[in-house]
Amino acid sequence: MTKTYAALLRGINVGGHAKVPMAELRTLLTGLGYGEVRTHLQSGNAVFASPQGDERTLAAEISKAIERHFGFPVDCLVRDHAYLNAVAEACPFPAADLEPKQLHITYLSAQPEPGRYAEIEQKDFLPEEFRLGDRCLYLYAPDGLGRSKLGEILSRPRMTKGMIATTRNWNTVTKLVELTCD
Repeated sequence: MTKTYAALLRGINVGGHAKVPMAELRTLLTGLGYGEVRTHLQSGNAVFASPQGDERTLAAEISKAIERHFGFPVDCLVRDHAYLNAVAEACPFPAADLEPKQLHITYLSAQPEPGRYAEIEQKDFLPEEFRLGDRCLYLYAPDGLGRSKLGEILSRPRMTKGMIATTRNWNTVTKLVELTCD
């Protein structure tokens, strides 16, 4: 049975580094045998269909193909519609009442142990807040991610050590849910 997945590439097309043109990415994914390949924005969101059901295997295959083709490594997470939809629905913040630039999800390659974030005194960052979810972290940043002090702390290498972490704003989160709907 074929399922639709989203490939979330980390750190491409940012500040002139790790350039991955979306047309080339679509061609690359099609060459891997994936069907119905589409991309969303320039920031590393691809949607594709595959009968292969293992997200880790798909992510590794995509990462390897990108490195072979473009000459640099790119971390990749692959998630199916059910996961993306469940994460969006489980948002602990009132998404409908917020501007999309205020709400972000950091998708993680593994479920972090809660103690990893124990040193962060959330009250010191109010009104910004974060919550853990299923292999993700929800961030409410009322002034946007670019000005978020809490977002800066959460993205430090020691906070993401041993995991792939890639963040999307709420507009992208909901668009990926829509695009992966079979």
